[in-house]
Amino acid sequence: MKLSFLDRQDEQRRLERQLRARDSQLSVVYGRRRCGKSTLLQRLCQEGDLYFLADQREARLQLQALATEIGRVLPGFDAAGYPSWDSLLQALEGRGQRINLILDEFPYLVATSPELPGIVQRHLDRPGPKPIHFLLCGSSQHVMQGLVLDRSAPLYGRAEEILKLSPLAPGWIVDALDLQGAAAVEAWSVWGGVPRYWELARRYSNTREAVRDLVLHRHGVLHDEVPGLLLDDLRSPAQASSLLGLVGVGCHRLSEIAARMGKPAGALTRPIHNLIDLGYLEKEHPFGENEQNSKRTLYHIADPFLAFWYRYVLPARTLLQRDLLAPVEATIEQSFPQHVAAAWEQLARASVPWLELGGRRWGPAARWWGTTKDGPREFDVVAESLDGEAVLVGEVKWSTRMEADRWRADLQSRAASAPFLRGRKVVYALWVKGDQDAEDVVGPDRVLELLR
Repeated sequence: MKLSFLDRQDEQRRLERQLRARDSQLSVVYGRRRCGKSTLLQRLCQEGDLYFLADQREARLQLQALATEIGRVLPGFDAAGYPSWDSLLQALEGRGQRINLILDEFPYLVATSPELPGIVQRHLDRPGPKPIHFLLCGSSQHVMQGLVLDRSAPLYGRAEEILKLSPLAPGWIVDALDLQGAAAVEAWSVWGGVPRYWELARRYSNTREAVRDLVLHRHGVLHDEVPGLLLDDLRSPAQASSLLGLVGVGCHRLSEIAARMGKPAGALTRPIHNLIDLGYLEKEHPFGENEQNSKRTLYHIADPFLAFWYRYVLPARTLLQRDLLAPVEATIEQSFPQHVAAAWEQLARASVPWLELGGRRWGPAARWWGTTKDGPREFDVVAESLDGEAVLVGEVKWSTRMEADRWRADLQSRAASAPFLRGRKVVYALWVKGDQDAEDVVGPDRVLELLR
């Protein structure tokens, strides 16, 4: 079942402005696979625009295929042969008419024609009218960043728009899968915000059935999705997969990760930084601590689908290859509430800047953990008000029982000994599995409505 096009209004507006501008320019779109880049580009195409989806064939065959596509818009263009990219682009410019050339999966073209970025640069830098507007797109974030953001790259500084397409915001899963409340949060904890995953999951009656057929089964479309993602972005994904695999099963401190890998912690700094840049890993520090100076840094998988895959699929690959799905499903069934609870915590913190609680608006939220005079303490949600006069302290629950009064009293009791709250006005709030009417109790429907 085809998924309706969701969100991306800002991206559409920016790219349409560039594509319809009088002066020819360069635009760049990149981001991880299956986030809807090609769908967005095709949606932007109008009559007369040239859209070409590259593949991994030899350069000469790619040139022939592109000439054929151009011939559909400019009759007769494909009657000639083009031995090089320069000859093809010169012939296209020679037509003298303004044209948008959209090259999707540009890294495939560069792989067989490494001279191509330099050729595009020369066409962009040539004085006088330039009839070709280039829009370059790719799923290899590493390659695309290198082509346009690296100071030594030919295309550095030439782009008028550089858009990184990230997964969609959580609230759109409600529209995509026609789910509400807790069921929508559970689906988010598996699929995250990747539109293609939503499109595939729509074919099934529930999340469990979709996971079994798409992810666990060895013939499932998403069974080997994560190795493919890493291959898109990394020359050698083994170390990255090892890092993500350890974080996925509960190793959150650098020292622990390094010990398990048998490497000095310093040797992992750059690989971890790369995974953070790609959006696959994220750092966490206690509320109020400076990121540069904090000695209590934790690492978490940033993407829900990757977190699910590394928690359940990778450790069970041997069983799954033998079609022994039942024991793996039993493991998921047993710990899935904890997996969803972790995702629900992330959604709760993300919702804080969009909420008004205690008559105030709030800045970004974080966890806090540390030692107080009453022993170790942890708070799921902590944020400072925008006026700097109050602190929000919240508890996040994923329980079928609703005990708001007890949870609220316990939260207030624990907060009494927190050192960062001394002398501050404190506002308390709860995030719970079921939606409630109380002002200080926030449920899934309200959170998802805000996060879109």
